[in-house]
Amino acid sequence: MNRCSPLFRLATGLLLALALGACSTNPVTGEREMVFVSTEAEKSIGAEHYAPSRQMQGGDYTLDPVLTEYVQGVGQKLVAASREVAVVDRDLPYEFTVLNNSVPNAWALPGGKIALNRGLLLEMNSEAELAAVMGHEIVHAAARHGAQQMSKGMLLQGAVLGTAIAARDQDYGNLIVGGANIGAQLIMQKYGRDAERESDRYGMLYMSKAGYDPQGAVDLQESFVRLSEGRRTDWLSGLFASHPPSQERVELNKAYLQELPQGGIRGEESYARAIGGIRRNKPAYDAYDKGRKALSEDRPDEAMALANEAISIEPREGHFYALQGDALLSKKRYQDARARYSTAIERNPQFFYYPLQRGLTALQLNDRRSAKADLEASIELLPTAMAYHGLGVIAERDGNLNLALQYYKGAAGSDSAVGQQAYRSLLRLDLPRNPGQYLQMRTGLDNQGQLIVEIANPTPAAVANLVLAVRYADANGRVQQVNRRLRGGVAANQRGQFATGLGPFANTQAFQAALVAAAIVE
Repeated sequence: MNRCSPLFRLATGLLLALALGACSTNPVTGEREMVFVSTEAEKSIGAEHYAPSRQMQGGDYTLDPVLTEYVQGVGQKLVAASREVAVVDRDLPYEFTVLNNSVPNAWALPGGKIALNRGLLLEMNSEAELAAVMGHEIVHAAARHGAQQMSKGMLLQGAVLGTAIAARDQDYGNLIVGGANIGAQLIMQKYGRDAERESDRYGMLYMSKAGYDPQGAVDLQESFVRLSEGRRTDWLSGLFASHPPSQERVELNKAYLQELPQGGIRGEESYARAIGGIRRNKPAYDAYDKGRKALSEDRPDEAMALANEAISIEPREGHFYALQGDALLSKKRYQDARARYSTAIERNPQFFYYPLQRGLTALQLNDRRSAKADLEASIELLPTAMAYHGLGVIAERDGNLNLALQYYKGAAGSDSAVGQQAYRSLLRLDLPRNPGQYLQMRTGLDNQGQLIVEIANPTPAAVANLVLAVRYADANGRVQQVNRRLRGGVAANQRGQFATGLGPFANTQAFQAALVAAAIVE
């Protein structure tokens, strides 16, 4: 049913009163649907998260600006075509970029921010196939599919989205923290079958209107099905994870094809010229990807050899020098590693990973001034747990404990190993002063009316030297306060019960108790 039912309106009345969008018209299809996110909110979300989302996917591909201009030109042709047939033209600020990532993938953020990976471009054979991918992503943005997904999540959680998403902080690839997690969740979301079909159908319409042969969309889906049957790992972690292909989609695309004018631009030669540079450099990136895998498996010498091989093919690529730096860093050759990261920054000063790694290396050399500058520069590009933790270490070494606490709190938002390390540092500095923020306490009375305390320790560190402050009125009505040190401690993720020797009390309303001191057991 296309219309929002009266029963549904009644059940969600409060949400509808607060929502920014609610029951509205799909700008592409003209159908009625439930969307809580306004167009302005979509634009704001896309603009805010486009840059960090590109950073976390490898950064922009900067070696071939002509290729990026080519992709942007195809994208803008399709945008113009989409506006000719749109039921409602929301005038989204579309942007297109190529990312420096070998995984075949493409994604669209709300508000028309679209990215294609270098690896996906190598899997296509014509400008028409490129138009098919980009038209598909344009429909996702134009038809508000991302906003629909967010709205579904809001209904399930009973929350309303304003200009930001309420989401639990999770790290992405054990790196990002804070608001950048929102972008990670948006580009990783999986659309439903209806949204994929809609994007296929209208994407083909946009192709045709822009002068491209829509047969390219059929050819592309047939290729995707063959690749999915081969279960290539890079495809499974890329486009297929969010846009699963199927023979059903192929057949539907063939049916859509019959509804459109036949023929149009294929653009095999123009496409081959456009991707000539990345095709020539494919052996270099293959060596780099193998080097990354070798390093992850603790084979730094092999990683270094593969990085050298990649540089011999394409010496302009910063990723290759960063791999050298990582291999040297793993062997604790800090000065050599820092030099490689500096070369990577010279090649591309706008990718967060290079200053991040150079800053962490400088910290190993106790060059706190240089480390601080680099880590702050990396955070400007993408906030990461590693950078925040490093800045926390610097602040603590400089004696600025309050600033160190702020940085450790930022890093502790990650579930990664460095996030856990930051949380331990946070506990070490802050728990002794504010035990009540980390430890949970319940009070009760024994059979004689004596105060007993149960303390739960959900942290990963054992605690001891617990001090309890108790306020109560004595027999003369005067308020007394007693600090009582509890005997023993509480192990990590355990509970402990303590007799205080205070009382008797008539009931638990006769006193107030709070933990005022504790210590981490190293």
